[in-house]
Amino acid sequence: MQMNTPRRSPRSSRTARDGRPARGGRTAGNTGATPARTGATPIRKGTTGNGGAPGPAATVRLTRRGRVALIVAGAVVAGTAVAVPLLTMGDDEPSRPTSLVIPEGRRAVQVYEAVDKALALPPGTTKKSLARADLKLPNDAEGNPEGYLFPATYPLGDKPTPEGLLAAMVDTANRRFNGAPTAAGAQRNALNVYQAVTIASIVQAEAAGQEDMGKVARVVFNRLERGMPLQMDSTINYALNRSTLATTAKDTRIDSPYNSYQRMGLPPTPIDNPGEQAMRAAIDPTPGDWLYFVTVKPGDTRFTADYAEHQRNVAEFTRNQRAAAGAPGARED
Repeated sequence: MQMNTPRRSPRSSRTARDGRPARGGRTAGNTGATPARTGATPIRKGTTGNGGAPGPAATVRLTRRGRVALIVAGAVVAGTAVAVPLLTMGDDEPSRPTSLVIPEGRRAVQVYEAVDKALALPPGTTKKSLARADLKLPNDAEGNPEGYLFPATYPLGDKPTPEGLLAAMVDTANRRFNGAPTAAGAQRNALNVYQAVTIASIVQAEAAGQEDMGKVARVVFNRLERGMPLQMDSTINYALNRSTLATTAKDTRIDSPYNSYQRMGLPPTPIDNPGEQAMRAAIDPTPGDWLYFVTVKPGDTRFTADYAEHQRNVAEFTRNQRAAAGAPGARED
């Protein structure tokens, strides 16, 4: 919502609009918020839509932007990096990757690309290996590992294979997600674990930071409970396989099960691979009556249950964006 979007740079806000496309920052939307990181998260959080309240036909929503992966060797990799091999330097041989870092909020396709790169394999090799990987996924996943490629650092060992790395990621997710506290938390909210992971993936994409994750999760639950569409830009970005800060009215009309502006309820699968903080927020959301949110500026995400107040917040967000665009050196992502 503004409800905004992939992942871990500044997150954009997104907007949830109950049946009304928006054009401005991110909003939190229906039940089911952008790859801010461009794609679901750094300023990326957006404004949530009108939820049936009168207002402009469209508001701009931001999506999450790419997050920063910290490399154990001390290097900081940001922006376009999706998963980063850790390198060690030998005196007599070229550097070679020893570990693979999967940051929180990366999509499965980004993880596949990172594994191919780390293992020096032809593009597409890891994705093709899925059929041979024998991944221990929940039945609801129907063989799709999205949401279960757990973000962590994975040693490559002497003879790493795509199948082995993917299996390690899924096994790690199962250990983290299937424990008693998580299962009980999901049940307390009338969810199964797979649904909780799906909500966590939206939270990961939409929240500007960990401090906002519980509130974003609450917006999702509040909208679901009221029968409102989620209207999250992060789900639109996932459907279009992109990471952007701006979602157009045309985007909100795409024919996709991930179009949370037109489809009720949660998307059919997670939209990225969430970390533990996002999962915690999904099973224990912050108490509140919020239906909308928008990141007016970095560090200032505003949540509200009042549509008129939300519109004022969106207007302030829009003014800030225009001012930034007119500043010397400013550019649109």
